[in-house]
Amino acid sequence: MFAWYRDTGTPQKRAFWAAFGGWTLEAADAQMFGLVLPTLLVTWHLSTGAAGTLASVTLLFTAVGGWLAGWASDRYGRVRVLRWTIVVYSVATVLIGFTAGYSQLMVLRSVQGFGFGGEWAAGAVLVSEYMGTRHRGRALGAVQSGWALGWGLALATYTVLFSLFPEDWAWRVMFWLGALPAVLVVVIRRNVTDPPLYRQRAARGGNRVSLLRIFKPDLLRVTLLGALLGLGSHGGYYALTTFLPTYLRTTHGLSVLETSGYLAAFIAASFFGYVTSGVLADRIGRRRNIMFFAVMCLASVVTYLFLPISDTQMFFLGMPLGFFSAGIPAGLGSIFAELYPTAMRGTGQGFCYNFGRIVAAAFPAFVGFLSDRLGMGTSIGLFAGSAYGLAVIAVALLPETSDRELDTPVTGADDAPAPSLPKGTTV
Repeated sequence: MFAWYRDTGTPQKRAFWAAFGGWTLEAADAQMFGLVLPTLLVTWHLSTGAAGTLASVTLLFTAVGGWLAGWASDRYGRVRVLRWTIVVYSVATVLIGFTAGYSQLMVLRSVQGFGFGGEWAAGAVLVSEYMGTRHRGRALGAVQSGWALGWGLALATYTVLFSLFPEDWAWRVMFWLGALPAVLVVVIRRNVTDPPLYRQRAARGGNRVSLLRIFKPDLLRVTLLGALLGLGSHGGYYALTTFLPTYLRTTHGLSVLETSGYLAAFIAASFFGYVTSGVLADRIGRRRNIMFFAVMCLASVVTYLFLPISDTQMFFLGMPLGFFSAGIPAGLGSIFAELYPTAMRGTGQGFCYNFGRIVAAAFPAFVGFLSDRLGMGTSIGLFAGSAYGLAVIAVALLPETSDRELDTPVTGADDAPAPSLPKGTTV
């Protein structure tokens, strides 16, 4: 499962750890909101609709930040953008701990989201270009597994702090501590360089690409289908995970420690889902892998949220739910990278991955507003299930890309087709 790591050189390993570290930290900072949400509902007397709006605004700015950062990584370099994104969301995370009300939190969550979006857009394309086709799925699945690790770190911090401090202070301390690991990630990124594939393209002026180039006729179809796939993946995931801690505490009456235990099982299963999806993407193909996880997500959501199950059964069923919900986003990086040429890879990946966040940004708000009428479990299930169904349709219409190597550094005109490398070659 991790043999690919031994086959890579020092530049590839540095790129991997730069992306993995940033993604892990982003997950920790992002998931804090869902964990402290039950406290904010009580402390600030918020409605579930207002809480859902907070989550939706964050996702909206995450999407915009991701698209723009993807384009900026094409224009100014993958590593340069990565160095700025972590500064943006880390500073915003610390400042959230000082907020005095809903409007201040809204502004800082927006800034935080802008940095979040750029982290994946630049990091995924960096790793994609350093890895050959044979290992690209595994490497990007491993990068994505950092989300489970970061969520686990946030959960552990939440459990400890809410046991030591009153809730009014515990949630603030969480955000103050959330940016500390950023120092380590910044140090790791000091020695990372842009891939040779990108550097040679940029040296010939091939990095001056329009933000809208991905909508021209030769790329329009894959861009639209990729955007729908991103919507299905993120719509399901965010509808499910934003309110999952609140669902466990309010609907099932679980305590903080009990909620942490249920979420720990979900998160641990997610880690293996990310890694397994990466392996399957290389072995059975990008499309089949995403199709498998999307169908199983649909089945898991229906079982977990609509069937009458006991708390014990819910604990164990949370494991397959976490496992399968992780598999779709873990497979997106490799297929999106292989759909676009180097000159616009960041723009294409950034848009497709984050378009899902733009539309899915409305999902937490809708779940929050409808939960008062339909119940939280039903609201989550309706939106998550619909999104995963959309992912199945979108991936079925996309081409298989697992037999494609990324274009080589150009030696002729920028618009000339580049020769292909042998399958499995690491650039």
